[in-house]
Amino acid sequence: MNLLMCHLLDTAAVAEQIWDRYLAPSTKAWLQDVAGGPGRGRRFFAWICGIHDCGKATPAFQQMDETAARAVRHSGLTWMHTGRQRWRHDRAGGKLIRDVLGEAGWADDHISWIWPLIAGHHGKFPSVGQLCEPRIARGHLHGKSLGWRRVQSAVVEVFTRQLGFEGLKEVQPLRVPSRADQLHLSGLVVMADWIASDERHFPGIDDLRDVSLSVSRGRAAKAWEKLGLRGGWGGLTVPGNEVFQDRFGHGPRPSQVMVMDAVRCMGGPGLVIVEAPMGEGKTKTSLLAAEILAARFGADGVFVGMPTQATSDPIFSQVRWWAGKVAPGLESQVALLHGKRRFNREWQALLEEAGDSPDDIYGTVDEDALYGMSSFDIGEVLERRAPAEWFLGSKRGLLTPLVVGTIDQLLLAATRTKHVMLRMAGLAGKVVILDEVHAADVYMSQFLLEGLRWLGQARVPVVLLSATLPPAQRRALVDAYLAGAASSEDPPALDLPAPGGYPSVTAIWLEKSGPQRLVEHCPSWREDLNIRVEVLPELPQSAFAPGVRTDAVVTLLADRLHDGGCALVIRNTVDRAQETYRALRAQFGDDVLLLHGRLHAAHRADRTETALARLGPSTEHRPRTILVATQLAEQSFDVDADILVTDLAPIDLLLQRIGRLHRHNDVPRPAEVCEPCVVLTGFEAVGSYAPWILPASEAIYGRYLLLRTAALVCAVEDSSWNVPGQVPALVAAVYGDMPVVPDAWAEAERAAFAKWDADQQARVDTAQKFLLTRFKEHENTTLEGLHYAETKGADEIVQAIVRDGEPTIEVVIVHEDSSGYATWTGRRLGINGEVPADLLDEVLGGTVRLPAKLAGAAESELQPLDGWRDHPWLRNSRALKLDPQGQASLDRWAIHYDTDLGLVVDNRKQ
Repeated sequence: MNLLMCHLLDTAAVAEQIWDRYLAPSTKAWLQDVAGGPGRGRRFFAWICGIHDCGKATPAFQQMDETAARAVRHSGLTWMHTGRQRWRHDRAGGKLIRDVLGEAGWADDHISWIWPLIAGHHGKFPSVGQLCEPRIARGHLHGKSLGWRRVQSAVVEVFTRQLGFEGLKEVQPLRVPSRADQLHLSGLVVMADWIASDERHFPGIDDLRDVSLSVSRGRAAKAWEKLGLRGGWGGLTVPGNEVFQDRFGHGPRPSQVMVMDAVRCMGGPGLVIVEAPMGEGKTKTSLLAAEILAARFGADGVFVGMPTQATSDPIFSQVRWWAGKVAPGLESQVALLHGKRRFNREWQALLEEAGDSPDDIYGTVDEDALYGMSSFDIGEVLERRAPAEWFLGSKRGLLTPLVVGTIDQLLLAATRTKHVMLRMAGLAGKVVILDEVHAADVYMSQFLLEGLRWLGQARVPVVLLSATLPPAQRRALVDAYLAGAASSEDPPALDLPAPGGYPSVTAIWLEKSGPQRLVEHCPSWREDLNIRVEVLPELPQSAFAPGVRTDAVVTLLADRLHDGGCALVIRNTVDRAQETYRALRAQFGDDVLLLHGRLHAAHRADRTETALARLGPSTEHRPRTILVATQLAEQSFDVDADILVTDLAPIDLLLQRIGRLHRHNDVPRPAEVCEPCVVLTGFEAVGSYAPWILPASEAIYGRYLLLRTAALVCAVEDSSWNVPGQVPALVAAVYGDMPVVPDAWAEAERAAFAKWDADQQARVDTAQKFLLTRFKEHENTTLEGLHYAETKGADEIVQAIVRDGEPTIEVVIVHEDSSGYATWTGRRLGINGEVPADLLDEVLGGTVRLPAKLAGAAESELQPLDGWRDHPWLRNSRALKLDPQGQASLDRWAIHYDTDLGLVVDNRKQ
């Protein structure tokens, strides 16, 4: 048991620790401004965090524990029994604080933004109408008597005076913060509450004589030390360009100098878009830019968002190295944040070294029941090389000072999900870096644009990295950030010229006089590659004759690689990659590798490592290697191919694939492949008719962009593109509205555009249902009613909200025979599938993602093994039980797992 006043003071004392030892300078600055000037921000912050639970001073809450209720009644406060009627204390607090602040003479505009922070501290912001008690018990749950109203006022008043205010009127802020700042502050309130609600560090006090702010401060200081919490780098001095050498071991390239100089010229926090070719060093550029922006505008950490889990892992290592150079020991404050981080060896080694519980514990918390705390004992805090264990809990990862994860972490901050305020609190006060932003399709882009609006309003510096962007996409990103910064529905007018060259930087920010911009370009550090473009036609009938469509690729590579060399073959579907692999394997044997998303986790990790080793840069002769891959090899995949064979894809993605060609200058290459060449297939364009394009490719990308890309390819066939010099022009041609297709294709293009445009609008409309802000409500000034309809569902479903497409499901492969179950390697499990601790990683290594067409059957037919149901990591994992021949069936589908091919869906069962 804990007295209410004690918890309010404990939370306020934790808030003081957060202010002193965690908050970014930029956050403190706006809080000081809101509170009324220097010296007022810290106390106001402690007050708003501590007052969050005032709604517990109501019969609705006090009657929940019979023992405590008797003591309350004994004091003279009574209530009428209301049966099963309940009223949440967070909403009761919203009503209570509105009444008390109104009686204290607060201005309506300040009451209007304060009460949602109280009413929303359990994760959802109600409307003012939702603060009402259930009709049948109205008045009885809040306390109808004069005594209750006096007690409620006294709780707020006594707490306020304990913090050093003379009265409630003195607490009233000077100005209303922006809506984004309110969301940020709300997340910090939740953070303080969760820490102060941990009974291991704040045991109950039931004697009022032991309750005081000084006692709570002592408890909070001990808890902070015990938890090992800390902020980021604190204050930084603006680094010069010479620091680049110290950070990365070599001097900056011209494009890197250009970006660093640009961010030094910005008149305020803003948006920086860096467009540069593959291999230009954009990641290093962004980290130095983040240092400069943080030093200039008071950020205290960084979030680096990557397009996929696989691309996040190598950047995690790089960010840790950089962080240690910025401030010794800071590398220990970098968290890896994605659903497969358990398989990252560096991350797991850091946790094991720190003596932490297994990483699977941290996602199993019920926030409403346990305030986000896990049940394990933290023990003594030692010198750690991993972030504090508290940060690793459910929904708290972004609060870690430095974070590397998937872009989904930011996209989810733009969704109307429970505890979204924790995501904003984790992003605000940092510099946000997002890589490969061109990879965001129209659906994901809605969440990206919404996120940029909120970050712009919160004055968060954002650095976006891309190989290149279509002009319309660049403009949309800029407009979203500026609209947020200006707190308007529409962006302020800004003349934004296209970069005059490549690489380029576009920087925008808002000043009192209006939006400002800086657009620069410079030469690349290496000369353009002259990429020969060839077409290997694929006839329509080959879609129905599987052997035919691979023969031409086999013949081509047999000719080009007869003296050796390394080839990359990218297919648009897994089935097509498997088929191509079979044909090439028959000709080239062990020289052929296969990499796609239907390999289980262990095989995929091993294949990726092998591919990077065999196709990596080398000054010595490399063994002949052919890597057949899907889009996994399209971006952030550091291989150096001598020749590329690829299915037709939209021009920006095609150029990404071309970026795997001849990436390094000093690699010895056989004569047949000494000049870079890309061979396009998966379509056929002869005569005056619009081309036939592989139906599977059209299903993924749509016919419209593929037609326009095919037109550029056919126009340059047997000639070349200069890459990266021509990249911006090629992308602008396909994504612009100027004619690029031959006249004979015009009617087909019009039909394709109509379908594409309707599909784009439908996907935009679908995303709108989940966005944090409803259409035309960006100018709202408070958080009231933000959760007008909560986005619900399991974690896997919530993650899928920000990525469009058919649903897919991951399963864990196990082998079943008459003796029971075994891992994918054949090692035995318990009779019901129980997993010994030393086999857990091996079991999880058998995780594989099923194709979308099997998702429905898997959801209804596959369940965890009985021995997994109480396991913290496996209890939600579906087991795919394979017979001794490695086969299984789902609904009408026959499937098997092949060691070479991965998961194979053979055909429909008869």
